[in-house]
Amino acid sequence: MTKETNVERQAAHQEAINSGNKALANVSKSIANDPHRLHYHFMPPVNWMNDPNGLVYYKGEYHLFYQHNPYSPKWGPMHWGHAKSKDLVHWEHLPIALAPSEWYDKGTLDSHGCWSGSAVDDNGVLTLIYTGHVEDNKIKETQCIARSEDGIHFEKYEGNPVIAEPPEKDCVGFRDPKVWKYEDQWYMVVGSGKNGNGKIHLYRSANLKSWMYMGVAAESDGTFGDMWECPDLFQLKDRHFLIISPMNISARNMYFTGEMNYETGKFDYHYHDMLDYGYDFYAAQTLVDDQNRRILMAWMESWGSKAITEAPNRGWLGAMTIPRELIQGEGGKLYMRPVEELKLLREMYYALGSHTIESGQISINGFRSVSYELKARIEFTADVKEFGIKLRCSDDGKEETVVTYRVEDRQLLMKRDYEGTGNQHISISPLECKDGSIKLHIFVDTSSVEIFANEGERVITNRIYPSKGSDGLRIFADGGYVKFELEAWTLRNIWGSGKEREVA
Repeated sequence: MTKETNVERQAAHQEAINSGNKALANVSKSIANDPHRLHYHFMPPVNWMNDPNGLVYYKGEYHLFYQHNPYSPKWGPMHWGHAKSKDLVHWEHLPIALAPSEWYDKGTLDSHGCWSGSAVDDNGVLTLIYTGHVEDNKIKETQCIARSEDGIHFEKYEGNPVIAEPPEKDCVGFRDPKVWKYEDQWYMVVGSGKNGNGKIHLYRSANLKSWMYMGVAAESDGTFGDMWECPDLFQLKDRHFLIISPMNISARNMYFTGEMNYETGKFDYHYHDMLDYGYDFYAAQTLVDDQNRRILMAWMESWGSKAITEAPNRGWLGAMTIPRELIQGEGGKLYMRPVEELKLLREMYYALGSHTIESGQISINGFRSVSYELKARIEFTADVKEFGIKLRCSDDGKEETVVTYRVEDRQLLMKRDYEGTGNQHISISPLECKDGSIKLHIFVDTSSVEIFANEGERVITNRIYPSKGSDGLRIFADGGYVKFELEAWTLRNIWGSGKEREVA
């Protein structure tokens, strides 16, 4: 590889980035004024966004990269969009970080691109590790790196791909590298699948460029999906956790609790569960910040949703969940809780009082909003059948998103049957409430609901699309006495009044 050739390749990459940035420069007024544009969630200024990539704390700031098509609100040639934040709340859009420009990430079909991956701080050099995806006569997926001294402008490594072939023949997928450092070595897990079993492959490196294959770190037993996307393996306290997005099963996200043996390269798990029981939670990724918190964000959307089919009319698609701190619970459980910084969003406080219902429902008067945080402590007697909260209600009762607890079944549900678009989907999470009480911490935005139950033991995330004026709040009960204690805060719009921040 001559120096001149490398210069030419970097110039071609920069030209591809410039082209993508130009496509993002003109945000139409119709997009900025879309009533379903979120107020405090991260989303692209225009066009398509999916998986979070490269979540990293770098030089005192949080960096978020993401799968992005700057040319269309449809999925297509993948770039890496980029933003940063000092507080996990207010985000600044930055220029595109990666664009397809090389033989290993640019093909003739729209499915090519710089696919998902991760980021690390390599002694002050911000390094992106991603999957180059080309799909011409056959699918070719390789692992590649790009580096930056300033955290904004990235150069692809001239020795790419750093892993040119999957370790197994006839595997299904070989993508989404997640890299971390343990002692003095870098480790990488890559998602894959074979013979109906999802699995992750493990690699080790001293310099991020030369990688040694260590084997299959973990795999399905035939019940956890046939391909494991977006793996993330990390330690909390005395246990290790593996997060995956399994394909072709009903569970859209999962985590496994176990022990990682760095000598054998094996992750032995003994507990598994879903991270989030909602429909719109996928491709979760974590970072560790300067406070040693393990923070997670995920794509707040789902493949096959009605929003994707309507995206061309809206001109944009995709958002991230609010940032969540992961907490190790008892028995191998992972809890998720909203990060403390989200309190910066609070504006008006509403003490909504204490309300006792035997059967029926009541409206919470004096509170109407499309963007708010709600806390509820609910006590119920043993004879109660069901109770809950109705969010984003219309005055005529035709639109509502229902959060309900079924006492006998010990289940927490979110019903979206009448949320505005007729999604006809109910999310169901198991939840034990042994002391006759439940705590709900709910974040509502213009087109989303995120529920954290009992200090984050169970979480449900869904997108909703109510009509204008569907901003009421009601509570209900069936079969016995239920006491609700409620408080709420309206939350500010981080993007301003109808105008998105411009790309730097």
